[in-house]
Amino acid sequence: MAKIVKRKAPAKKAAPKKAAVARKAAPTRAAKANGKGAGLLQREVEQFLYRQAEALDEKRWQAFIDLFTDDGMYWMPPAPHYTTWEGMPAIFIEDRDLMTVRMKRVQHPHAWSQHPDWGTNHVVSNVIIEKVDPKAAEVHVRSRFHMMELRRDDLRHFAGTYRHRLKLTDDGFRIKLQRVDMVNSQAPYEYVLQVWV
Repeated sequence: MAKIVKRKAPAKKAAPKKAAVARKAAPTRAAKANGKGAGLLQREVEQFLYRQAEALDEKRWQAFIDLFTDDGMYWMPPAPHYTTWEGMPAIFIEDRDLMTVRMKRVQHPHAWSQHPDWGTNHVVSNVIIEKVDPKAAEVHVRSRFHMMELRRDDLRHFAGTYRHRLKLTDDGFRIKLQRVDMVNSQAPYEYVLQVWV
């Protein structure tokens, strides 16, 4: 008598995971920061930088200073290769106290450099989040800027790169460090910068 052999049905192969699904399942570092999505974080950072530029153009100096942390620093090195301001020359290296001194000087009624009509216009773009540190509640940002300054009939242009270390506080972002690398930092000028770029 012939034996009846029961054949097992072939096991179903698991469907291969699509690359898009795998990428979607792996959140970016920016998306993890403070529970924010990458797109939302990018937008909030951009809006913060735009507000800072607007404060400068509108000569709201105290509002500009208030965007910095208590130990915040504004640094403009003379060249991009500088890694510290300690013992080094700098076009600007100011904490909040020195920023306040500068503000009071330009607001003084006898500050002759402020008597001519003058104004600035900033454009900030190419905003890139370089690093997110959830433990320190910091976001490191790089962007490009262009500032036009008009004083009487004298037109000057300044352009370069901003690097911000932003601290997330209860009041939103505050600047731990702003570094300004100007493309034309070595160019000759008839008069010095009066305020921040």
